[in-house]
Amino acid sequence: MIGRVSRATRAAAAPLLSVALLLTLPLWLGHHTFYVNIASQILLWAVAALALNVLVGYAGLVSLGHAGLLAMAGYAVGLVLQTGSGHFAACLAALGVSLAASAVFAVLALRSTGIGFLMITLALGQIVWGIAYRWASLTNGDNGINVTSRPAPFGLSLAGAEPFYYATVAIFLVALLSMRSFVHSPFGASLAGTRDQPQRMTALGFNVWLIAGLLYVYYHQFIAPPAAALTSSAEVLLMVISGGTATLLGPIAGAAIVVVMKNVASAYIERWNLVLGLIFILIISFMPEGLVPGSARLARVALGRLRLLLKGAQGGGGGST
Repeated sequence: MIGRVSRATRAAAAPLLSVALLLTLPLWLGHHTFYVNIASQILLWAVAALALNVLVGYAGLVSLGHAGLLAMAGYAVGLVLQTGSGHFAACLAALGVSLAASAVFAVLALRSTGIGFLMITLALGQIVWGIAYRWASLTNGDNGINVTSRPAPFGLSLAGAEPFYYATVAIFLVALLSMRSFVHSPFGASLAGTRDQPQRMTALGFNVWLIAGLLYVYYHQFIAPPAAALTSSAEVLLMVISGGTATLLGPIAGAAIVVVMKNVASAYIERWNLVLGLIFILIISFMPEGLVPGSARLARVALGRLRLLLKGAQGGGGGST
């Protein structure tokens, strides 16, 4: 009974401790603007990775077109603000554009699976990148679009690093809770069923056939074609795979690895992308299920061996007396 209570207590305490860590992180970082900005980047990319994880982890569909949707949301914000409209209208336009684009992408891509789905999403993402790069009269081409200000919800300015971080934390927590509710819902279960048993789910009557962009554009206050490039989609996919698909913590851990390597380790290591590749190789080699579930597996193995050693020591001590 005590063991069960302790496990329940630990399960309830872990989320509270995680939220407390997020809320006090600027204090732990000494209010250092650079590292607070790094934390914001980790969380905004974690939101993107969580969204992609729904496709990769729970639906079994590997996509390389998500950066296109992220960039479309960013461009929608920039273009609407250029007309003189406010941030509220820009955010609504970005959400509307993303939803409409997702619906069009779905019609074109979701009739295929496996490598076919991967190639179609890759092509769609490259089309968005090509439009952003070539339609210079609208997107300003390589020069991109500057966003000169950030929203001030409820009169609270997000211009500084810490206010923007706390806004990112709030959106991240809402996204994480939404994903948790989704994957535990009947529809989430049916989505996993289409991944594992598509024919059976079809027989049961199920037809087997995106907010990070807002954070991205308001963080950088700039949007340009590289946001829609293949490398951006590949990085988000690597975040999901390295951290662990079909888990909620995996994409967050993967986002932390990529962002820290790109923005912190790169200042000290010239070939940081080589080191990042080696990290992914090590994870895939020793933890093919991903960093988070792999670490949990290794912890269980280590704990089991420790218990055996303790039992052996207790047995040996009892025999000697």
